[in-house]
Amino acid sequence: MPELKIIADSLARNTKRVRQARGLSLDKLAARAGVSRGILIQIEAARTNPSLGTVIRVADALGVSIAQLLDYSDAPTVRITADEDAVVLWHTEAGSQGRLLAGTEAPGPLELWSWRLMPGERHDSDPHPVGTAELVRVDEGELTLVLDGHDHVIPAGSTASYESHVAHTYANNGSVPTVITLVVSVPPPR
Repeated sequence: MPELKIIADSLARNTKRVRQARGLSLDKLAARAGVSRGILIQIEAARTNPSLGTVIRVADALGVSIAQLLDYSDAPTVRITADEDAVVLWHTEAGSQGRLLAGTEAPGPLELWSWRLMPGERHDSDPHPVGTAELVRVDEGELTLVLDGHDHVIPAGSTASYESHVAHTYANNGSVPTVITLVVSVPPPR
């Protein structure tokens, strides 16, 4: 796993580069992201270790993936992420977790995830921006996708596609772990 200094430097460099490429002032980005101008100055100077929530808000406001903001690779065309370098962005004591495997812009953020949900566990997700689409492939077990209050059972070997601009939940109501591969495509900011 990369050192925190490398990640902080990458977050600083990428945040400033994308902000400037989008023609956003610090004040405009702060307003979009719902964070203070001061925290953005600290981020762009690599003088803070922001919370995951702050990084997510900044990425969403810039219209980029978290992976792009944290990308410390200098390779311009092909980026290979070793399994041990995938970033765990959420986990539970029972062993459920969400790992960000890769991300890119196409033209908005495009993220590839690997999740494990232990029996009886669930992960609730707030609505994403309108136009966000997701693909989920159930690799093992069975997933109950709750989309806008409706349950959709997806068995192993099946893939579902859906718009995720409404509240949604990923649940394992079974007795064995559920392993999914998830792709999230967020539209670029307007």
